[in-house]
Amino acid sequence: MIAFDEAHAAVHYPADRRFRIWIRPSLLAAVGMTLLALIAAAWIELAVAGMPHIPPVPQVYPNDFSGPHGFPLWVRYCHFFNFVFLMMLIRSGLSILADHPRLYFNDDCTPGSEWIRFTPIKVPRDRIWTAKDDARYLSPIIGTPGYRHTIGIARAWHFINVHGFIFTGILFVAMLFDTEQWKRLVPTSSLVLVQAWNTWVHYATFHLPPEPNGFYGYNALQQIAYFAVVFVFGPLAIFTGIAMSPAVVNRFPWYARIFGGRQSARSIHFLTMLSFFAFIVVHVTLVVMTGFARNMNHIVLGTDDRRPLGMMLGFAGIAVVALSWIAAHYISWRHPRALQHAQKFVTYPMQLATLNRLVPQQHYTEQDISPYMWPNGKMPTRSDWKVLAEGGFRDFRLKVGGLVERPVELSLADLEKLGATEQITMHHCIQGWSGIAKWGGISMKALIELVRPTATAKTVAFFSFGDALYGDAYYDTQSIENVLKAQCLLASRMNGQPLPELYGAPLRLRVENQLGYKMVKWIERIEFIESEKQIGKGEGGKNEDDEYFDLLPNI
Repeated sequence: MIAFDEAHAAVHYPADRRFRIWIRPSLLAAVGMTLLALIAAAWIELAVAGMPHIPPVPQVYPNDFSGPHGFPLWVRYCHFFNFVFLMMLIRSGLSILADHPRLYFNDDCTPGSEWIRFTPIKVPRDRIWTAKDDARYLSPIIGTPGYRHTIGIARAWHFINVHGFIFTGILFVAMLFDTEQWKRLVPTSSLVLVQAWNTWVHYATFHLPPEPNGFYGYNALQQIAYFAVVFVFGPLAIFTGIAMSPAVVNRFPWYARIFGGRQSARSIHFLTMLSFFAFIVVHVTLVVMTGFARNMNHIVLGTDDRRPLGMMLGFAGIAVVALSWIAAHYISWRHPRALQHAQKFVTYPMQLATLNRLVPQQHYTEQDISPYMWPNGKMPTRSDWKVLAEGGFRDFRLKVGGLVERPVELSLADLEKLGATEQITMHHCIQGWSGIAKWGGISMKALIELVRPTATAKTVAFFSFGDALYGDAYYDTQSIENVLKAQCLLASRMNGQPLPELYGAPLRLRVENQLGYKMVKWIERIEFIESEKQIGKGEGGKNEDDEYFDLLPNI
């Protein structure tokens, strides 16, 4: 157990650690009826026509089998490391999910519209309930790293391991088609569907079908399952992950619509994870039931015999994977800064070269505006902000200074004179929720032209009246390159009205190619500086300092 101070314990080890799964009854009924229909159809066929015939598979040996057989070293490598990476992706993904434990098929994320939630709490309407309040506790036995509000660390593990998962997948597919091994997985005849159904009838009626020797081939249902895992679930997990990128969605809104929207992509991403997990459970069960020692020798040693060595080495490999989970937990809580920097080393260059080059161009309509926008962050408690709020922020003056030729103090009216603009865009929170709103204000480009940063100014720091999760004033930074992009605003209006206090009055930042925590609310002042390393702990923002978030969250 980590020794937390009072502020951290309230977040990471809260009093309310209830966990409950609620699924929309109509959806649960539809899934249950579909599954029952498939089982019933199998039993009806058995009762009416008898057990469907599956030709027995004779024992085969290398000398009398011309197709692909055995498991070469590259298959065994990919099998083990894919398991390593996939389990870390599942465990870290569960920690990410727990930070917003609701899934939707709509992009406004209105409470009550979710199709599944992992919390017993219905969002209260009689008080402010932020997205952080809604996060759930998750035991480290289940998730990596465990505890709630650790999404920064969970994302670090997720994005580091996704590189290994993708590399392993590319290697596997390349080698698959460079050899005859593809014939194991890729159906070449529609008869496979008939044979797969016949195999299903056996399983659904509690009969084991004739079992081929997996060293030489699979039955039809196994072949379809393996094909789906490699060529459907894997690519779908990757493509739906990309569909949750604000940089991609706000540049190419059509891409998310392929999956039904940003939140539908998140739901499909989760369902893909469940599919992987279900495959692992069924796969391991059948490996045990159909000759555990022999099957383990197939995939561990690449031999077709019943020696216990493959089984022993297999258990050793599983132990290594379990130890990696313990090591990941230790690193997460004892060396989180090193983990944060490791993720930056792996992902930052790629993001600069790809996602960060995308210029936001999204344009939604008035009809797309969300009926509900999740509030987030700590409302300011400072007396000067409260006084300004009581006066409708008429006396507010935005201080802009630092490495500029012309420091200024501007009222909201002064800002509007620089050229007010409006845009309807989608907000993407790191926790997973989204919402569409109309934002009005001035572009950061106009402000930059007014204050004229010096040549040494490379970074813009935004300081808030509000506090961060663990206390102290909230701030974050942006590169000048990003604030000069289209649709980067200092917003003072929301949905045609003055910006509400709950959503960041008097000013909040909008930078549409990134996640929401970079869009500082309740802005007090702005400073132009040489580098994000000059302020705070040098990581680029309060969440980056304290919660190990990404410096550049384009995804």
